[in-house]
Amino acid sequence: MRSHLLNDTTAEQYRRSVTEGVERVAAKLATTDRPFTGVTVDALSPRIDGIDLDEPLHDTAAVLDELEDVYLRDAVYFHHPRYLAHLNCPVVIPAVLGEAVLSAVNSSLDTWDQSAGGTLIERKLIDWTCARIGLGPAADGVFTSGGTQSNLQALLLAREEAKAESLADLRIFASEVSHFSVRKSAKLLGLGPDAVVSVPVDRDKRMQTVALARELERCAQDGLVPMAVVATGGTTDFGSIDPLPEIAGLCEQYGVWMHVDAAYGCGLLASLKYRDRITGIERADSVTVDYHKSFFQPVSSSAVLVRDAATLRHATYHAEYLNPRRMVQERIPNQVDKSLQTTRRFDALKLWMTLRVMGADGIGELFDEVCDLAAEGWKLLAADPRFDVVVQPSLSTLVFRYIPADVTDPAGINRANLYARKALFASGDAVVAGTKVAGRHYLKFTLLNPETTPADIAAVLDLIAGHAEQYLGDSLDRAS
Repeated sequence: MRSHLLNDTTAEQYRRSVTEGVERVAAKLATTDRPFTGVTVDALSPRIDGIDLDEPLHDTAAVLDELEDVYLRDAVYFHHPRYLAHLNCPVVIPAVLGEAVLSAVNSSLDTWDQSAGGTLIERKLIDWTCARIGLGPAADGVFTSGGTQSNLQALLLAREEAKAESLADLRIFASEVSHFSVRKSAKLLGLGPDAVVSVPVDRDKRMQTVALARELERCAQDGLVPMAVVATGGTTDFGSIDPLPEIAGLCEQYGVWMHVDAAYGCGLLASLKYRDRITGIERADSVTVDYHKSFFQPVSSSAVLVRDAATLRHATYHAEYLNPRRMVQERIPNQVDKSLQTTRRFDALKLWMTLRVMGADGIGELFDEVCDLAAEGWKLLAADPRFDVVVQPSLSTLVFRYIPADVTDPAGINRANLYARKALFASGDAVVAGTKVAGRHYLKFTLLNPETTPADIAAVLDLIAGHAEQYLGDSLDRAS
């Protein structure tokens, strides 16, 4: 079995095996004509259940054949221009190359003696991102597994900085359309059930600063401690960007930690056209960025950044076998001193490879393209009487619903939109997401693929309308 270990004696076998796998995937990408096959759970489960993991195939080609049957054939392919659902982007080739390198070398980014150059590369990218945000010379941060972890760590730091006598007194303020991880983080941090105060949004789904000011004042009057305000730089459902400068002013007035969840909108940091849409982010105390959403990186690639590096001490613990205190005195950089994780992949390498091959402007151009595409999609929806569109996009998300001309029953419209989404997914012709607005079912395009065109959007809208009309027609037939 030693023949399967990657080392100096098996380098050629490694080359052959990886090449064979890459060729399979490349062939699949080249011939995929729709984002999904429409396979059902009931159809796919028996194939996987029938595999005996205690009986290996002992042959790479045979395993790849099997993988084609249980995964590659029925995977949801984000690179396809009619995958329009969630915050999943197609990935750039330099980042995939970085993924291959980091997996083979297998550095662990917790301590210097496990990563050396990897530690310095990650730190350089953190400094680069902090500079793009404008956090100042004392800024720092660390790569994370994703936005949820980044938000959790940011709120952990805010909790410690708040120095409340009782956790029950702490309050977090976030808009009613902020990410669910804010409430999840509050629970994980031991805060009470009333810890997160939901702030109303305006018609563009942006936090109402007047309402925020009112809640902050009420918090002070009640003798409670405002722990953090979470402003969103690109909400998951709408791509809306909260009024960051005004929120920053209120945070300064009330002495509250300002966290900006820019997991989605961080692509604006590289934008050549729309950088001003996220003005005010430079005044944050902490920021979440997800490179695997709008920098076209493979999952996972995320980071949490802070204005004051000293606040990261709240995540620091020393272990004699790993990062003893003497290393700090010897100025040996250990990333575990900043992270909630211990063992951690060298995910930063993917972004490094991307920047060194494409440059930040190359990333920004791609993100600008999807923002422009969303603007074109909004025009199509606004001009189409079959659809109701919620807000004009700030980023690349469109939320809308099909409205039949001769049906006024709200429940029937809801069911028609739900059916259309499910039928479209089952067909495999396109993949779209869904959400609720004011209790009503809506559909969602999250446009992160520059290869998607307005013609693709128009075609998918026609498919949605066709499925909805079929459902309504069948419902009338059943009723009669």
